[in-house]
Amino acid sequence: MQYQDIKNLTEKELHLNLKDERAQLQKMKFSHAVSPIENPHKIRVVRKTIAKYLTEINRRRNENKA
Repeated sequence: MQYQDIKNLTEKELHLNLKDERAQLQKMKFSHAVSPIENPHKIRVVRKTIAKYLTEINRRRNENKA
């Protein structure tokens, strides 16, 4: 997901998507530990997506404080 798309989400959608992405990452890590997944690059993509969600959540939180 592009950062521009993430900016347009509501606060609730951000938190729901973040929760889903974290669950997906955990599932991918477990399956990769048991047997190597076909494309391990997907793990990196999910981690970066999580970082994008967290960046937007923190940006909005800091915006509200100022």
